[in-house]
Amino acid sequence: MSQFDQVSVVKKANVYFDGKVTSRTVLFADGTKKTLGIMLPGEYEFGTDAKEIMEILAGDLKVLLPGQSEWIHIQGEGEFIVPANSRFKLEITQVTDYCCSYIQE
Repeated sequence: MSQFDQVSVVKKANVYFDGKVTSRTVLFADGTKKTLGIMLPGEYEFGTDAKEIMEILAGDLKVLLPGQSEWIHIQGEGEFIVPANSRFKLEITQVTDYCCSYIQE
């Protein structure tokens, strides 16, 4: 899906790590939520409340998922899933465009 139709967008940006990671929240009529954002090169660690599906639209990064010892390299497009109530690490080497879907279970 290259675009979202009939949604609401929260105007205020989500800003993390001194502006190196930003996103906008997109709300759907069925109550689901996604964020669309950009990550600049750097090393980051995030925590989750809900399960997250991270769709990488463009970029170059490595991700270390909870409980794993091997980093996953994504160049260009890719996807990874992060469990609810966990932490994951990212090493961004090139500006990365992403869409994060929050899954309520």
